[in-house]
Amino acid sequence: MRVVTPAQLKGIFEGLPENPRVVASGNFAAPDVLLGTLDSTVENYRLHMLNAQKGIPDRKGVEFETTFVGPGMRHSPRLVYIPCRLSLVPELYRDHYRPDVVLLHTSARRHDTVSLGTEVNVLPAAIEAVRERGGLVIAQANPQMPYTYGDAQIYDHEIDFLVEVDEPLPTHTPKPLDDVSREIGQRIAARVSDASTLQLGIGAVPDAVLASLVNHRDLRIWTEMFSDGVLELSRKGCLDNDIPLTASFLFGSKDLYDWVHLNKRVRMLRTEKTNDPGQIARQARMTSVNAALQVDLFDQANASRVKGTIYSGIGGSTDFIVGALHSRGGQSFMALQSWHPKANVSTIVPHLTEPVTSMQHSYVATENGLAQCFGRSQRSQALNIIEHAAHPDVRDELREAAAEMGLL
Repeated sequence: MRVVTPAQLKGIFEGLPENPRVVASGNFAAPDVLLGTLDSTVENYRLHMLNAQKGIPDRKGVEFETTFVGPGMRHSPRLVYIPCRLSLVPELYRDHYRPDVVLLHTSARRHDTVSLGTEVNVLPAAIEAVRERGGLVIAQANPQMPYTYGDAQIYDHEIDFLVEVDEPLPTHTPKPLDDVSREIGQRIAARVSDASTLQLGIGAVPDAVLASLVNHRDLRIWTEMFSDGVLELSRKGCLDNDIPLTASFLFGSKDLYDWVHLNKRVRMLRTEKTNDPGQIARQARMTSVNAALQVDLFDQANASRVKGTIYSGIGGSTDFIVGALHSRGGQSFMALQSWHPKANVSTIVPHLTEPVTSMQHSYVATENGLAQCFGRSQRSQALNIIEHAAHPDVRDELREAAAEMGLL
């Protein structure tokens, strides 16, 4: 590994092949200094990031690639969307979308390692793929990035060049919970028993579920990501202290980042492990909570497209839904508001017109109730969704549609 300046990095980027594929840390850990230097040096390149946020290079000559669309790439005419479950993205790097260079946002050096900190995810697989083909691994080492353990630790010999920076990380402050989200969260939490294992993301409903679990005990965490709600459960003594907290990426407050720094209770693993349905299924009472844009009367969920256009992606929800349903005592919740306030339409529809993101959940959860789905006949399933999840104003309409489709 060689420590270089951004000015020296320009010469390194000039040696990249024509139109290189660049894999960079995604979500909320974008290596901004490296991306800025790349963009000012290389005219045409393919930028591959997961859930890229606003502020990434965006101009003619930069082609976006992703399996999960974030605000920084959403609606771009230069977007190449690659449908893929998150657990299988490492196979894309190995066999289909081989990177020429990997740009990382890491912690400061500690002994002979750095840490991927808040964003592990698919990056270890990208590093392996680029090294196999003789490409470059370049790290942006930042003392404000927490040092986390597990698959987050990267050795000096795995990095070609390192640029030292010192800049704050993006943080998240949860908004006050609205009544609808609080109601959904309470309904889901009431079905969670002590000693369950949780998969929860970020957002109003996951925050509401976690806020409603403060009287539970011996809870475990095996999830794609977590935020400050898990920190609060730890402080209130709700977690099983004998079991490590397992995740693949983090986003939250500086308080959260300080807590995970050098915290050996937190184990950051690569996507192939956290999102492996087989490993998920081995977790005690695995409880998965995911969000959707729409659910139909066949218990099919659309969580990725709006009016035919890709909005996000398949992501990891299907990995956890399958894993949770195979877990002894496990359950999978698909949570959403029953009415979309901006579009002024029901989110429970007779039949999806958008591609299906996932299907077969334990429950569809809205502010109106929990509709039990798994293990029910299609007639019972449709009735439960209408009676317990749909908004009261559209139930008659849904019953008529269900009858026309032969469900009732």
